[in-house]
Amino acid sequence: MRLLTLVRHAKSSWKDPDLTDYERPLNKRGRRDLPHAAQRCKAQLPPPDIIIASGAVRTWITATAIHQHFGLAVPLIEDDSLYLASAEAMAALLMGQSDHHVMLVGHNPGLTELVYALSGEALDKFPTSAILHLHLNLDDWADLHLDCGIISHFDYPKLHK
Repeated sequence: MRLLTLVRHAKSSWKDPDLTDYERPLNKRGRRDLPHAAQRCKAQLPPPDIIIASGAVRTWITATAIHQHFGLAVPLIEDDSLYLASAEAMAALLMGQSDHHVMLVGHNPGLTELVYALSGEALDKFPTSAILHLHLNLDDWADLHLDCGIISHFDYPKLHK
């Protein structure tokens, strides 16, 4: 059994037209939702063995906040291959992992597509600051394949308003 936690970055700002997509920070709602999402993540899920995040500003801020809640013993890795990555690219990254429980912090639509590929469940939405946890019927990440997972947890800010 392998565990996979997928996190979509907190809500980002489009306020500054001079910033590239990669450079966009969190907006007010993202800054408000993120601490609560990180707290729920720690309270409701087992700690990951590793957190891997896109280096985009909004994603890195999200990953750093979650990392701080789990503590510094959990490695936090920046991997720009996750920036706007497809499900296939994320799966390739996962297939090279050795840790039992991997957390990916990334972007849509790739996260939604990966959930569908691994669980067969089509999500209506994967909102910002959402956290989804899968149990994967695998002994080794190299054996990752379609429909090997079951969603065991799906949480996002609007569930708590």
